[in-house]
Amino acid sequence: MKAPENTTRVGHFLGPQGLKGGVKLFVLGEAEQLTGLPRVWVEGWGWLKLRRTELTYPGIALFLSGIDTREAAADLRGANVYAHDDELPALEEGSYYYHQLRGLAVHSAGAQVGEVVDVLDMGYQDLLVVSHDYGESQVPLQAPYVVIEEEGGEPTRVTLTEDAPAGLLGDDDWDGEDEDHPAGADEEE
Repeated sequence: MKAPENTTRVGHFLGPQGLKGGVKLFVLGEAEQLTGLPRVWVEGWGWLKLRRTELTYPGIALFLSGIDTREAAADLRGANVYAHDDELPALEEGSYYYHQLRGLAVHSAGAQVGEVVDVLDMGYQDLLVVSHDYGESQVPLQAPYVVIEEEGGEPTRVTLTEDAPAGLLGDDDWDGEDEDHPAGADEEE
């Protein structure tokens, strides 16, 4: 069962929380952002209404309709959890949900060099997965050479500044030689 369109993965279930059907969620992002959600989509279960939430360090416990025992909560262990994009709370300026970054063009030196195809939460660092002519690369989102440009509060594109390391998008593999033009070969006169 694939997650519905216009949803964003918010985490995965770790296991039961207490005796009344609470389920601990490993959160991608900030747990506080999930406290006001009316429902979540659970892999293998579909849409489930949230009865209540309980912040637990470092995550959150969700209490879902139809899940009211520890045993039922244990059955959810490992399931991915998604929220509908329209139901996620607004973020502070300069912060974005992953779904807002997917599909953005990546520019460098004034030209489009790729596209964001995914965003990975690595705990300490978010990584943009950028598809480009040489394949795919993971680019640290918080790096000083990555700028998210926006218009009207919405991200519009990703720009790599001139400080971006060479080869970031796989383009440093070329050594100036190819079969038709070896390095140092003179062009025909």
